[in-house]
Amino acid sequence: MHVGREVEKFLRRTGMPATKFGRLAVRDPRFVLDLRMGREPRPHTAQRVIDFIAAQDQAR
Repeated sequence: MHVGREVEKFLRRTGMPATKFGRLAVRDPRFVLDLRMGREPRPHTAQRVIDFIAAQDQAR
């Protein structure tokens, strides 16, 4: 699974700003921008992002 692709789909689906997503998911407002610039998150961080998206989807 490509985390950046999942993040982008989530942002389009929810309309959440990228900086807010980064702050809430991994406490880094630049996280999405860094992904867009080619950053590859560590496995633990990637799992946190996937868990955050799943929790948000379940809450909706």
